[in-house]
Amino acid sequence: MRIGLIGTGRIGAFHAGVLARHPEVESLVVADAVAVRAAEVAGALGAQAAPDVEALFAHALDAVVIASATASHAELIVRAAGAGLPVFCEKPIALDLPGTRAALRAAEEAGVELQLGFMRRFDAGYRAAREAVRSGRLGRLHTVRAVTSDPAPPPAAYLPLSGGLYRDCLVHDFDILRWVTGREVVEVYATGSDAGPSMFREAGDVDTAAAVLTLDDGTLATATATRCNGAGYDVRMELAGERDQIAVGLDARTPLASVEPQGPQPAEKPWPGFLERFAPAYEAELAAFVRLVRGETANPCDGREALEALRIAEACERSRRERRPVALDESDAAG
Repeated sequence: MRIGLIGTGRIGAFHAGVLARHPEVESLVVADAVAVRAAEVAGALGAQAAPDVEALFAHALDAVVIASATASHAELIVRAAGAGLPVFCEKPIALDLPGTRAALRAAEEAGVELQLGFMRRFDAGYRAAREAVRSGRLGRLHTVRAVTSDPAPPPAAYLPLSGGLYRDCLVHDFDILRWVTGREVVEVYATGSDAGPSMFREAGDVDTAAAVLTLDDGTLATATATRCNGAGYDVRMELAGERDQIAVGLDARTPLASVEPQGPQPAEKPWPGFLERFAPAYEAELAAFVRLVRGETANPCDGREALEALRIAEACERSRRERRPVALDESDAAG
């Protein structure tokens, strides 16, 4: 199998390494807007570097992996679909609903598979939580708490291109909330703070956000995120039901200390970032994509899942802006 990978930044270089090691991937062709960077990644892995995207698509590819800048995702999905190639794309498809739906139509009309990079679906903890909910172990689920905290802000130049904290960061929580519970979000009430570094205010973004989400069965969920969690990278989910309560992401490396006399001590080696925390999940999702391309499995995270997560993010952004609860259907109509 020959796979073309577009984008060799931090996550793209990681994906390139995973694909280069995969026994079913016979050859890997990489391209990047910065050709030198693609050449460096290819050289380190024994892969082939294409000078640009045009040259990459000229190869006889079996599939495409998109890990380039967010603004290019939709166009590249359409390009791959036109070539009849299965696509794996990092989230998001696009930063707005119309762009997302247009790319989805292109893939569907071409009859190609589009798998989205929501890696938490492949994490052992989240998978165990999903099983606990679906098996009835927790009883009626009444409360879910999701946390995503980055240890340091991204570069200032990234913020205007990111889509904001809800679309760029919390979208993972929105997706995994749907996946673990099997329920849909019907209403959100969100707020945010830009009291941190001035670059967030200058970009019209927030550095910290919180949302209350009502699910279609009445379950209440909270989702919080920040770019300024100096203790380390902290991603957790707590699920409370009438019978039991469980947590995802609570281990010896969680950057959370108890102040109780007999409580757990601070982590000696807290998670520094998303690649370290979710490395096995990233590898598993690409292995699933290879199986999908080979026709051995169904799509584990279809592009429509990205649309649903973005709908929630859009509703949260509108709720923050207008300072009121927003129903998902209302947000769609406004869009």
